[in-house]
Amino acid sequence: MCKLFVSFCMAGVIAAFSSCASTKYVTVPVEAIDGEWNIVEIEGTAVVPAPGQEFPYIAFDVESGKVSGNAGCNRIIGSFDVHAKPGVIDLSALGTTRMMCPDMTVERNVLAALGKVKKYRKLEDGSIALCISSRHPALILQKRKAATVTLESLEGKWMIQEAAGEAIPDTLENRPFIEFNVAERKVHGQTGCNLVNGGFQTDAAKATSISFPQLAATMMACPDMAVESRVLGALNAVRSFGRLANGNMGLYDETGALMLVLVKE
Repeated sequence: MCKLFVSFCMAGVIAAFSSCASTKYVTVPVEAIDGEWNIVEIEGTAVVPAPGQEFPYIAFDVESGKVSGNAGCNRIIGSFDVHAKPGVIDLSALGTTRMMCPDMTVERNVLAALGKVKKYRKLEDGSIALCISSRHPALILQKRKAATVTLESLEGKWMIQEAAGEAIPDTLENRPFIEFNVAERKVHGQTGCNLVNGGFQTDAAKATSISFPQLAATMMACPDMAVESRVLGALNAVRSFGRLANGNMGLYDETGALMLVLVKE
């Protein structure tokens, strides 16, 4: 059993290594990597997500040149040159948010491999190899299936885990949250010091559109208003929502930048 498993893994590694250099594959244009991709292999080793976590993923937007995703714990943030020669990509300047998770092993491996990537190739099965060199794949990506999300998916109370790219401190006395009443188009929440109430609006032409133009807050003053200011600024910028890889909810601004990460209570 063990010998069989090892043989299978080695065969997969050999196939992956040859994929970056193989003459069978024509270098594909940058449009081929557009969208969201699960990271399923790192330098020849299959990715095994930590208990309770999904596969790390990376997303490329070929219109804006933005890179996003999740490395296993923290969000990936950055950009790439969409005008580079086809098959060439440099991901060494990507950044992440700065949360700590119980197991950071997968994340460390993902980030180390991404920092070495210089090329990309499309494989016969439709997956993508991000390569360190012409003979060395750093990561293997498989296309993610789009998560089904509707306005009703927002129903209920959500803790705000991140606002404007920064994690909400665990030491905060009043943990920020937002609660949706979808039927009545109302929201209620806590922004770190004050309570907020109001409604939300949607656009019938876009199923995942949402904005909060009519929020009213109480007027208390707290010793530290930095988190509240960040949360309120993020809420004012929100224009759409979507499901994140780990099942949490993301609220985005008009450019597609992730403004808030919500975790269902």
